[in-house]
Amino acid sequence: MSSSRGVSTIVLIGIVIIILVAAIAGAYLATRGGGGTTTTTPTSTATTTQPQTTTTTTTTTSTTTTSTTTTTTTTTTTTQAQGVTLTILTRHSTDILDLARKMFLNSTIAKQYNIVDLQFIVVPPGLWPDTAKAKNVDLGWGGGPTLFDTMYLYNLTSPLTLPLALNASAQIPDQIAGVPMKRVGPNGQLYWVAAAISSFGFTVNTDLAKQYNLPIPQKWEDLGSLSLGKVYASTGQAPLAMADPTSSTSNTRMYEIILQAFGWDKGWRLLTLMAANAYISSSSEEVRDVVIRGERIVGITIDFYGYTAHYQNPSCIYVIPQNESIVNGDPIALFATSKHPVEAQAFIAWVLTDGQKIWLDKNINRLPANPSIFNTTEGLARQDLYQAYLAASQTPSINFSDNLALSYEYIMQNYFKATLTDDVQYLQNAWVALVKAYTSGKIDQTRFQQLENALTDFITFTNPLNGQNTTLTQDVAIQLNNAAMSNPSLLQGLMSQWRTAAAQKYQAVLQAVGG
Repeated sequence: MSSSRGVSTIVLIGIVIIILVAAIAGAYLATRGGGGTTTTTPTSTATTTQPQTTTTTTTTTSTTTTSTTTTTTTTTTTTQAQGVTLTILTRHSTDILDLARKMFLNSTIAKQYNIVDLQFIVVPPGLWPDTAKAKNVDLGWGGGPTLFDTMYLYNLTSPLTLPLALNASAQIPDQIAGVPMKRVGPNGQLYWVAAAISSFGFTVNTDLAKQYNLPIPQKWEDLGSLSLGKVYASTGQAPLAMADPTSSTSNTRMYEIILQAFGWDKGWRLLTLMAANAYISSSSEEVRDVVIRGERIVGITIDFYGYTAHYQNPSCIYVIPQNESIVNGDPIALFATSKHPVEAQAFIAWVLTDGQKIWLDKNINRLPANPSIFNTTEGLARQDLYQAYLAASQTPSINFSDNLALSYEYIMQNYFKATLTDDVQYLQNAWVALVKAYTSGKIDQTRFQQLENALTDFITFTNPLNGQNTTLTQDVAIQLNNAAMSNPSLLQGLMSQWRTAAAQKYQAVLQAVGG
């Protein structure tokens, strides 16, 4: 019995020894990299970073001999930098703005600079300075050089510094038809650059002109003529359309052209006679549209309104008064109020290059400032616009001074509004009565000329700066300009004087002809 127990004990000890040896051998082989029964793929982490986006992916996989289990854990974290919305003050029409937004947001530049939207603000020119400051506006686009020079004088424009924008600006000619296309400050830096060019003249509905046996007007003086006055007197419908300068920068520029082409005194007499023949609108677009519809014979317009009028109504033609007009650059500029100056300058660069294709659209018809756009496929398809560009660039221009125009612009706009726009009914009652008296033989030519001169004479008013009675000479206008810009109550006092004196003048002429 005891011997059998001994044998069992020996067997048990042997089994234990065998197990221990096997375990030791397995451990030894494992440390030597020998074959094993379990394979584990370590965790791997990959991180990829692209502009404005960071993506992190983590993958873990494990496998065993008895069963295969694959576990994949993917964690993706995307951080999108907040896109930039540019705020833009503009005088452009909705069709231009809609096309610009569509084209630009699909552009490489928009994506590169993470610009996700364009917010356009359209307000009258007089509200631009306050709006720019209140809304942190990034840039201005369209509205004519006088408006942008006003912003420049208010220190609300900033010079271009981004190489992309400066390189694009270099593609724009410094002058076209002798007129500057850029505003360069005394420091040599660029404060605005033309994004399009414009000439100034009038659009004529030739069918309507023929209906009244009128020759096609060719000069500014034709718009203040007795011939148009006779049409007004016989029909009761003002044959001319023009816009109030306080609400139209393009019409402001045309009135400044007339004042410099004819001189201050004769220029104001002509403007008065034009207003006597005119329906005065608050919108330059409406001036164009009433001619297209055949409601007025002629309207003073910027060139592309004339091209659009012809496109919509082939009986309409655009006329540039020879040796009585200029070519203008229509600017784009970075504003000092911008919170996104780099992105704003990227947009400017686009407008001056690929964005020039906007003007080629047949519903827009503007003249590009960058002539190289006519070498593109789209440009080659618009030979009509290219010929218009060549004609405008070769138009004989008057010797026009931007600085002189700017020195009296604010007073000019408001004197026009007070004496011509606001008092237009008094003016036209007197003018129509005068024309009827002359055409009926009631008065002779000498008397007609005397009363026409009285109708167009400057009024007398008290100068608030020195208390003296005066007329609005060019020098007085320049003296009053800055004071009126900085003192609204002074301007309102002047306008009240001007309205009253002008109404009295017109009524005196009406009484003189027995009206």
